[in-house]
Amino acid sequence: MKTQIQWKTYWENQLEPGDHAELAEFFRNTYGAVGAWNVKHFKGSRSWAGARPELRIIGHDERGVAAHFGVLRRFIRLGAIDQLVAEVGLYAVRPDLQRSGIGYQSGINVMIPTLLDLKVPFGFGTVRHELREHVEKASAALMIVSGVLVRSTNLWDKSKTCIEDLLVLVIPLERAVDEWPAGELIDRNGPEL
Repeated sequence: MKTQIQWKTYWENQLEPGDHAELAEFFRNTYGAVGAWNVKHFKGSRSWAGARPELRIIGHDERGVAAHFGVLRRFIRLGAIDQLVAEVGLYAVRPDLQRSGIGYQSGINVMIPTLLDLKVPFGFGTVRHELREHVEKASAALMIVSGVLVRSTNLWDKSKTCIEDLLVLVIPLERAVDEWPAGELIDRNGPEL
């Protein structure tokens, strides 16, 4: 029987300390399966890794948190252009539900309508190249851009930046995808979400 996921959008100030503790444990378990170094961000009840989300899209089932998306509106810089986006990050699906299709369900049925409500031109996110096939399956509604470097504030030393070769995900919301500014470097102007 397929798990029934109940999705809800929470503004960050709606979450109680117990919610943050539950999310922190969820991230430790989910990201820890990929590598132990991922767990260090989520000590105690800290439920974010870099920039703190503005809102969260959380899926629950009978076992608790099943999946999570964090969203933060910000300006990123592409060349000389400051572009308003809704950055999507902190994406995770509980290990026992991975490959079940709930990530695809949420991307199409939950995340995009939530992003549209924010009245921003584009959704934006980044993933490792190894996840290309996964995000291609997730939604035909997004454009995948490669060959772009992304500069972010270093999480461990705020006076430094890191530059990474990542896949950039662009979700056209209030503007067409062909209006996304071209550029070889995206400056996040802060830490990744």
